[in-house]
Amino acid sequence: MIDKAIMKMPETKRMMLLLAGFSFLQAVFIIGQAYYLAKAITGLWGGGLLEEQWQFLLGFFLFYAGRHIITFFRDQQLDNFSYKASRELREQLLTKIFRLGPVVVQKEGTGNIVTMALEGIHQTENYFQLILMKMINMMVIPWIILAFLFTLDIRSAVILLIVFPIIIVFMIILGYAAQSKADKQYKAFQLLSNHFIDSLRGLDTLKLFGLSKKYADSIYSTSERFREATMSTLKIAILSTFALDFFTTLSVAVVAVFLGLALLNGQIILFPALTTLILAPEFFLPIRDFAGDYHATLDGKNAFQAIHSVLELPEASQTEQLTLPEWSATDKLFVQNLSFTYPEQERSTLKELSFSVEGLQKVGIIGASGSGKSTLINLLTGFLTPESETSFLLNNQALPHMAQQDWQKQILYIPQNPYVFQDTLANNIRFYTPEATDEQVAKVIQLVGLDELTAELPNGIETVIGESGRMLSGGQAQRVALARAFLDAQRRILIFDEPTAHLDIETEVELKEKMLPLMENHLVFFATHRLHWMKEMDFILVMNEGRLVEWGTLPELLEKNGYYVSLIQEMRGESDE
Repeated sequence: MIDKAIMKMPETKRMMLLLAGFSFLQAVFIIGQAYYLAKAITGLWGGGLLEEQWQFLLGFFLFYAGRHIITFFRDQQLDNFSYKASRELREQLLTKIFRLGPVVVQKEGTGNIVTMALEGIHQTENYFQLILMKMINMMVIPWIILAFLFTLDIRSAVILLIVFPIIIVFMIILGYAAQSKADKQYKAFQLLSNHFIDSLRGLDTLKLFGLSKKYADSIYSTSERFREATMSTLKIAILSTFALDFFTTLSVAVVAVFLGLALLNGQIILFPALTTLILAPEFFLPIRDFAGDYHATLDGKNAFQAIHSVLELPEASQTEQLTLPEWSATDKLFVQNLSFTYPEQERSTLKELSFSVEGLQKVGIIGASGSGKSTLINLLTGFLTPESETSFLLNNQALPHMAQQDWQKQILYIPQNPYVFQDTLANNIRFYTPEATDEQVAKVIQLVGLDELTAELPNGIETVIGESGRMLSGGQAQRVALARAFLDAQRRILIFDEPTAHLDIETEVELKEKMLPLMENHLVFFATHRLHWMKEMDFILVMNEGRLVEWGTLPELLEKNGYYVSLIQEMRGESDE
């Protein structure tokens, strides 16, 4: 049940030793509690006065209080450990996603990643709390109680010793069934998360084409599959709890019957019999507690394994002893025989691309959907690693990939769908420059045309936007991304990946006026399928089916009358030429 990866986490072994100590003390207090309670009852049964039993009652209350004090401190230590471990896990997950870039989000699904970072971390925190405590209790407490029971009544102790592994085997069988159901439930939950987020993103488009009802039905059917998977898992969970309660109650009843017969036959006196009967339910309590939370531990385990699978994704390592210059007008980047194939695909996405860029210029990357533009962008940003380690040459210095800190810290990346965090508008704009003042933020807000939005917000730039806050339109989100870029005057490399693909033409034209001044005195890579942007580019790369089929300035491409001209004809409905 305990995932091996938990043992590799910091302080896990220390916490397990601490929990083992707490469990040992709990077992001692449970035995002391039962011992003094039995002493008090047998004293009264033997005709003693209540006043004469005060020392036994005091002993019972002291051990009872000690048991719960130990539980309080144990839970406090476990809460601190679980919170710290889950917080570190969230930081590792977000750092990993940030380093891998949009590639991992596209692969895993936006909804799945968001659910993993929010609900998944919460489930993992519960998993840390439950699995460690329940497992340690089950491994320590029953056996200390059983050892004490052997000193009271060997026959009862043997009965409990025989029944315990039978219950364990039965729970393992039901556990495998519950694990299978829980896996299906988690997969259904991932599918529902991705489907729901994707549908919300495209709601305006779905309404425009009259497909919103169809997708509503699709979401309903997906949620029904998740409901059915959840109910199926709960059936197994309820069945296992019922079976465990039945067998443990039956076992205690069998012990009680044998103790009663032994008392009637004079084979045992009341005190050891009563103490044994009080301790018998306590013997099964740890396994009953474990079974009661078994479903929650399965959810947490699935979430933890999903998070860990992302953390184990390979990423390009930083090249040692490498120092790259800040990009300037004299720097050159050579791309030679650049190829890339996604693991799940058989044929190459990019095939032997070769080109070079120099200084501060605007490089347009044009091509139809699926031509490899985004893959090239992800390679240039370092989010993907090329097949060859000699594909990049920066100022005659060979680079195995572009996932170099000195390169990436110079990049401003603006994707199709910029992410808006659940934070204030000002902090969202300060993404690249957290030290920027309110005056600087207000200046770029006016520059990108967000002043009207700011005037509408109840708290101005301190209004919370994003999830659980003021939602932004696609155009407003792009303006936030542009404001981030305008606010950072140090980074000299701008990389745009279809930044206006989901905007209407009026919004795009308005944003274009804001974006063009930003591109001055920068190295710009601008991937798009909108042909009117090519008029603004100094150099154009034309892609088709993963190959670089043409390159040059706009007049040169028009003069060639080749693939670019045919692309214009095919896209004439989207072009303003």
